[in-house]
Amino acid sequence: MRKNGPAGAEFAETLALHALAWLVGNHELLSVFLGATGTSAEELRARAAEPDFLVSTLDFLLMDDAWIVAFCDAAGYAYSDPLAARRALPGGAETHWT
Repeated sequence: MRKNGPAGAEFAETLALHALAWLVGNHELLSVFLGATGTSAEELRARAAEPDFLVSTLDFLLMDDAWIVAFCDAAGYAYSDPLAARRALPGGAETHWT
């Protein structure tokens, strides 16, 4: 079920913030996210609305299909929405595999 419609910038930011809130509510996964990104809890709070941080949040979520399914089921998004949102955020269309 799609929450807000096509993946424009506002939809993408909203979805990414919902994903971040979902991660924060999942203490086990949050510690994995913080460790993988090297982000502290304080930095997470300070950077939560920055587009590049939101892209990194979605990148993390997109690493595991089970996380996508769990997030989308909990938040009411279609399974394709997180990737569409990532692409709609500034810099999100560019993937660097280094």
